Amino acid sequence: MATKRKVIITCAPTGAIHTPSMSPYLPVTAQEIGDAALAAAEAGAAILHLHARDPKDGRPSQEPALFQEFLPRIKAETDAVINITSGGSPHMTVEERLKPAHHFKPEVASLNMGSMNFGLYPMLGRFKEFRHDWERQHLENSRDLVFRNTFSDIEYILTSCAANGTRFEFECYDISHLYNLAHFVDRGLVKGPFFVQSVFGLLGGIGAHAEDLAHMKRTADRLFGNDYVWSILGAGRNQFPMGTLGIAQGSNVRVGLEDSLWIEPGKLAESSAAQVVKMRQIIEGLSLDIATPAEARQMLALKGASETNF
Repeated sequence: MATKRKVIITCAPTGAIHTPSMSPYLPVTAQEIGDAALAAAEAGAAILHLHARDPKDGRPSQEPALFQEFLPRIKAETDAVINITSGGSPHMTVEERLKPAHHFKPEVASLNMGSMNFGLYPMLGRFKEFRHDWERQHLENSRDLVFRNTFSDIEYILTSCAANGTRFEFECYDISHLYNLAHFVDRGLVKGPFFVQSVFGLLGGIGAHAEDLAHMKRTADRLFGNDYVWSILGAGRNQFPMGTLGIAQGSNVRVGLEDSLWIEPGKLAESSAAQVVKMRQIIEGLSLDIATPAEARQMLALKGASETNF
């Protein structure tokens, strides 16, 4: 009997690009973030992609002290791979964004593979009430926002983390981002296997049509052959449709309240773990198995949790 393919579920439970007023279920405090991450791991997530928030007002923060409040607990209570953001917020400098990755030396960090318009302002049409002054302005400012990820920025992230043994979740929001990754592969700054997170449905990036997904896959196959591990992130209402399409074509998948607040049309997800459970049901319904953290480490050639600094 043929061995079932293993699908890595990444979960992003901390909702960094969203504002706390959009959902009462978004974790803000260290206790809430830890609880959300551990519940997602228990539900089947092999990788946890984590941001931190200022507990006073929920604003995204890259201060290592805030990560320190939840990272050791999560590491102690689950063997899931911890993936720390280097994206932070589009309003931060690359040096600010990299503080936690430099300090904690995680197994995996995210890395956005190109500058782009990053349009969150359509959410203003759906959400009218905000608890904190910064939230409405955060969304409004995205009308005139370029999320900077220049070649210099990307090179700095790759080289400054190289000695730490940190590998990357390469977040590719468009076809050009795959070519940017290929550029750094050609220069020898990135070694396989590449963990390519294809992001669909965010205003400013590639759309969320089946043809967009097929184009991403064809291009990645041509550029990287068998040297990459593919994963799908569908933003907002695209989370489950795009994830399902990708899994059926050989991908892994990412879910979580960072990427979508919803569990089904018109219904907020009460937790990221609920999204993991639903995606796991889809995976198992396709006669596939979810990958354990140990299997994910092997597939991505990670250094192991013991080599991190937390």
